[in-house]
Amino acid sequence: MRRPVKNRNIAGPDPKFNSVRVEKFINSVMWDGKKSTARKVVYDAFDLIKEKAKVEDPIEVFETAVRNVGPAMEIRSRRVGGANYQVPREVRPERKQALAFRWILLAARGGKGKPMAEKLATEIMAAANNEGSAIKKKDDTLRMAEANKAFAHFAW
Repeated sequence: MRRPVKNRNIAGPDPKFNSVRVEKFINSVMWDGKKSTARKVVYDAFDLIKEKAKVEDPIEVFETAVRNVGPAMEIRSRRVGGANYQVPREVRPERKQALAFRWILLAARGGKGKPMAEKLATEIMAAANNEGSAIKKKDDTLRMAEANKAFAHFAW
């Protein structure tokens, strides 16, 4: 059994929206320690969301997108008696958020030919409307978990 995590680094809120979730998302966007660049990309994406979606608060769209993309179930490999089984498991809230961030970013980085802020804004708006690549990834994960429901009794 794994020992519990003692002390996690707790991210403070971001300066513009005063949101811890946005700050964590900025940290996910960041590459090579370039936080100011990541922050600019995320804030530009939020400005584009505000413009395109004609909403007062782009944070609401972002929160909806993260909620929509976060999976309820996932599969984990489990070795039982020389055979590997794909066992469906419920996803903890922290992991659900981390997966949602990862899938949104993966979908945004997959697009070519536009600035990152534009691709990110498009993907966040699509996810908020339950469409786009990140939602497809979530649905595929859920489908795999449903298909392997027979092995749920191997859960640990």
